[in-house]
Amino acid sequence: MNYTDKLENVTVLGAAGKMGSGILLLTAIEMADLSLKPENKGKHFVINAMDVSSEALHGLMKYIRAQVLKAAERKVGMLRTVYANRTDLIENSEIINQYVDDVMLLIRPSVSIEVAYHSTLIFEAIKEDPDLKVKIFSNINENNKKSPWFFTNTSSIPINEIDTKAKLGGRIIGVHFYNPPAVQKLVELIKAKTTLPELEEFVLMYAKNLKKIVVPSHDFAGFIGNGHFMRDAIYGISEAEKLAKDSSLAEGIYMINKITQDYLIRPMGIFQLIDYVGIDVCQYIMSVMNPYLPNEDLHSNLLDKMMEAGVRGGQNSDGSQKDGFLKYDKNRPVAIYDINKKQYVAIADIQAKCDDRLGTVPATIKPWKSVVGAPNKEEIFRTYFADLKNSNAFGSDLAKKYAVRSKEIGLALVNDKVAFNEKDVNTVLLTGFFHAYGPINDYLN
Repeated sequence: MNYTDKLENVTVLGAAGKMGSGILLLTAIEMADLSLKPENKGKHFVINAMDVSSEALHGLMKYIRAQVLKAAERKVGMLRTVYANRTDLIENSEIINQYVDDVMLLIRPSVSIEVAYHSTLIFEAIKEDPDLKVKIFSNINENNKKSPWFFTNTSSIPINEIDTKAKLGGRIIGVHFYNPPAVQKLVELIKAKTTLPELEEFVLMYAKNLKKIVVPSHDFAGFIGNGHFMRDAIYGISEAEKLAKDSSLAEGIYMINKITQDYLIRPMGIFQLIDYVGIDVCQYIMSVMNPYLPNEDLHSNLLDKMMEAGVRGGQNSDGSQKDGFLKYDKNRPVAIYDINKKQYVAIADIQAKCDDRLGTVPATIKPWKSVVGAPNKEEIFRTYFADLKNSNAFGSDLAKKYAVRSKEIGLALVNDKVAFNEKDVNTVLLTGFFHAYGPINDYLN
């Protein structure tokens, strides 16, 4: 079955979620573009948007329509060529509206898993729960006579484990999109031991059409992205707890968050990143990865305590940030949660004291926004990190230790045969986490 044939009937599981909605959007547009090609006239494309909540699916359809409209407006010139034979479409607005209708007509929202019984391709973006994924995949596989392919968006569960337990016979591959899929360029590609070669060939073509950057990872729990992020988070939490011995926990969190954002020139600090992903999600991913890590304990008592206190982080339905380790006002941190005091402490009340303890920042430091796209950023980093290396300020010492640990984590992913090479580790952090430089570098050598 060729590429187009495989995309004639698709189901997205968890379609109304953060990841599923993005995957649905990208795939529906790809299917619509294929359906409009002359050689595909007569083919009937269907994409089932399956989720457990009909209310969420209603919101999903509004979201998809709005996003397709934006996509159509960006490529109206190309669409004029596509609809060249439609004499009834004259104005740009008419062409745009027709394209939106063509995409939306492909999408069939449903709360019934049975819709997947007729699909040749299943995209899965449900809860990161190994048993649930296996249960659903087994159900579909037993009732679908078309030997469907399964593309799982898991960010931590070994693909081989799902394949074996669900008895899929190699018809599964890890296609890990980054959040949000419609914006993020990175896709991690993970093959199980028995993954059929044609699945990888299809994904590479699909990702190319979506203009994604594909990084392969060995099939080991957490893969490259979470393999680095979860350990980076554990280290950050540990460092904040150490600082709390001489100050409050809120002050420790503030200092480490500032170190990881400002001193290491990242888009956000490590605690802000944990909040963005979700404290609950991070805790669960660590619990999934931990059984596969006999020589380390990827677990945080502080995350457990935050969950017990009902502080979870994550995003609201409108994309705004929920309160987590940090409290947010218009997505800007304004306070920090102190689990020992069970309350938020205003950043304004501790900032001066903490900044004084961190000491003077090297004068060559620059914010992430001004560096990430700079053509001379390599020169900027070498100058700044040389100054950081020569600085004896407390904050500089914390930053140097953090950078060294981040590099150690990256190198271990290669040595432990999770990543194929150092470049892949850096690419994941550069594209998936929007870092301005890769963790494996020689800036502090």
